[in-house]
Amino acid sequence: MIGGGNVAIANQVAQISEFPKYEGSARDLQPVAQVTPENTPTSIEEKEPDIELTVIDKLLNEPVYSPFRREGTVKDSTRPVYVITGEEMEAQGARTVREALKFLPGILPDGTVGTEVNALSGQFIRGSNSAQVLILLDGRPINDLGSGGFDLSEFTTNIVERVEVLPGGGSTLYGSDAIGGVINIITRRPREKVTTQAGVTFGAYGLNQQTISNSGKVGDIGWVVGYNRTQAKNNYPFSIPEANFKGTRENNDVLYNNFNVKLEADLGKRNTLTLSTLYLGKDQGVPGGVPVPEPLFGQGYFNSLTNSDRKYTDQVLTDLTWNSKLGDGDDSLLTARVYADFLNTRYDSRNSSQARYDNGQTSYGLQTQHSWKFAHNQTLVYGFDYRNVSATNSTFDFSANTKTVTYDDSISQGALFARYEINFTPSFTANLGLRQDFSSLTNGSFTSPSVGAKFVLTDSTTLRANYIKNFRAPNLFSLYANGGSYVGNPNLRPEKGDSYDIGIDQKLGDFGLLRLTYFNNTISDLIAYNFAVPLATYENIGKVRTTGIEAVLNLQLAKNIYAFVSYTANDPRILKSTNSAEVDKELRFAGADSLNAGLSYETRQGLYAGILMHSLGAYPTNNTNTEFLSGYTTFDFKMRVSLSDNLILTGSLDNIFSQRYQLFPGYPDGGRVFQVGLSSTF
Repeated sequence: MIGGGNVAIANQVAQISEFPKYEGSARDLQPVAQVTPENTPTSIEEKEPDIELTVIDKLLNEPVYSPFRREGTVKDSTRPVYVITGEEMEAQGARTVREALKFLPGILPDGTVGTEVNALSGQFIRGSNSAQVLILLDGRPINDLGSGGFDLSEFTTNIVERVEVLPGGGSTLYGSDAIGGVINIITRRPREKVTTQAGVTFGAYGLNQQTISNSGKVGDIGWVVGYNRTQAKNNYPFSIPEANFKGTRENNDVLYNNFNVKLEADLGKRNTLTLSTLYLGKDQGVPGGVPVPEPLFGQGYFNSLTNSDRKYTDQVLTDLTWNSKLGDGDDSLLTARVYADFLNTRYDSRNSSQARYDNGQTSYGLQTQHSWKFAHNQTLVYGFDYRNVSATNSTFDFSANTKTVTYDDSISQGALFARYEINFTPSFTANLGLRQDFSSLTNGSFTSPSVGAKFVLTDSTTLRANYIKNFRAPNLFSLYANGGSYVGNPNLRPEKGDSYDIGIDQKLGDFGLLRLTYFNNTISDLIAYNFAVPLATYENIGKVRTTGIEAVLNLQLAKNIYAFVSYTANDPRILKSTNSAEVDKELRFAGADSLNAGLSYETRQGLYAGILMHSLGAYPTNNTNTEFLSGYTTFDFKMRVSLSDNLILTGSLDNIFSQRYQLFPGYPDGGRVFQVGLSSTF
């Protein structure tokens, strides 16, 4: 089951109890946990799991970190949270984290300008845009504070253990940028046994991928070392009927070179030290879009095709984490982390403008927290965060031989936070959270409270409700940009969000689980361009309220046959704008409804075959709702076959019926594509 479910669910079953876990080393209480075959109970492996375990308990016992800022499970959370595991990504053939989000509820991951492996990532959650969704790497922020957001197509899935999507914001635990939701990327941890994994994948339009990793533990030292090289031409035929255009996509190639290293040392039985470093490198062509002549000055009117523009990214993400059990028991975990990130993007325009655009960001951060189960029914997580980000943006004009600095500044952010959880009875749980952020910005400080409750009505029915207040501090571009026709506004206030949701988790006998959530998310003081002034600038001029539902149904129809359906409905309405024509209209791009479904056959021997559907409804591309893109529906076939104990064959045929569509006016999809992969573990 993919999309809120699990692939080959009977192959790997974990018994996960409530925090704290069990006696052992400090690794057992690290905030990020990995389930591996080596620590799966032998009795479970030898016994065919029953339907209750595979369909319901496994889904609800999925480990998650983001709702708690400590390790917990889906069923422990009062918040709706959706997970995709590394095993599911392998079965899907997802090459990047952007692609891995395709079938998850609660998120619209189609906000891109293409469908190829390197297509720019965009994610919309409850009426928010990509800059309003916080991206975490193993629980710490990596968003670009210069221009906002983080491109999830940078992360190849070979390093990923699981990805969590937490809709509704997370400022109480994580601070700025979590106004619409949180996406937490959990990276792989060392295996107990020394293991090497290698794989090759070939596919349509010149796709050529090689991966290799080695992981293991000797004595008190564990490690993960990996490399991914992905190359593709992406020179597919396409047409844009609105522009009377037919041709072949050119200058659309990409080359990834990604490295990952993680070293983990057990310092006795109660302390663990972990060093993790990722290098994400990408060289790609930027083909641009086809100019769309009608309507005049419409969304695609100013597009241009490019035959030599290039984009280069170099990202280094590194952190050092210390975990220590305090006292004599397993109910108190102290975590301290320092991290440093270096993000660089260069865009070479070699057509009309003949210029080079450089963006650089350097981040240094500190996280300290204490997770303490101080009574049998009460848990407290509290701590301190600090992050300093320096970013610069410049343009070099080759024709004039001049360099212009758009901005070169920094933001310092610090915060105190706490989350208290109490089980009043075995059936009723509540939590309270509070965070106070401090910022070097004039208007950057903010207070973020939250409250949540969960009531187990019957053995089959659980009710939950939440309120979270979120915020997003303005980025450096909107504050300090200085261009020929625009200027930043250093007096901007943070965007504010109020997120409410109520939901139900309903077991359907012993063969299915329905999770249904209604949400109401209001974002005020929205930062947007104001063109009504002599020199265009950013101002707090907007307010949007989004209502909708998130629904996930997972079923076991018969032995080895699984199905899922997920539906996300969004209605983002503009309540305030300087343009009266936008009031009461739907916010562009964020209002599409998404329907995903799948039917699969899975066995304990590793065979997987599934048909997956992804459907996106029509949506406006401007805020006055005079331009729309039509919806589309695609069907994919996925398979995985274990040729032997250590050799796996994977394959996929995506967009089987070659449904052609545009995600942005003038930017095409790639049509029907295939890929075949072979991986070995030894």
